[in-house]
Amino acid sequence: MRKLKNRELNRITADEFKRSDKLQVVVVLDNIRSLNNIGSFFRTSDAFRVSEIVLCGITATPPHREIHKTALGATESVDWRYFDDVVDAVYDLKNKGFSIIAIEQTDNKIFLNEFEPSTYGKIAFIFGNEIKGVSDEVLDLLDLSIEIPQYGTKHSVNVAVSGGIVLWHTFYKLNKEF
Repeated sequence: MRKLKNRELNRITADEFKRSDKLQVVVVLDNIRSLNNIGSFFRTSDAFRVSEIVLCGITATPPHREIHKTALGATESVDWRYFDDVVDAVYDLKNKGFSIIAIEQTDNKIFLNEFEPSTYGKIAFIFGNEIKGVSDEVLDLLDLSIEIPQYGTKHSVNVAVSGGIVLWHTFYKLNKEF
């Protein structure tokens, strides 16, 4: 066994990515404070061909050296927009026919393993602040809340790790072939 060299991976260019088919999935980052987490979302969104990232509130925007450290160029391939207020972003996405789904621990949620993305059409996943979670103002606007089952002593997973888990699950369940 040997590791493959980068040239053997047959990766597409950023321009080819821009022209490629994408999942009908948008990632909404609600007041994410860590630049490394933001960069990780860009990189994961590139990996699973997310159509767009919507950055809201205090979430920093590219170009930024600290975002680039973890994004590794994915800010050039993944489309993004910025909204001052996450509620405005949610209404914009609702008006475009997206189901609004938060990754949050709520009293009315389903666990990720029960989530069938194909029943929700176009999906906007909202990931909240590292401490406060998804903004309270958004909760009444949700179509669904998803919780990632956890079995340890902690009550949460890093937001960028949560993004990787949810986006992989969605990509896998939609069985999208590129």
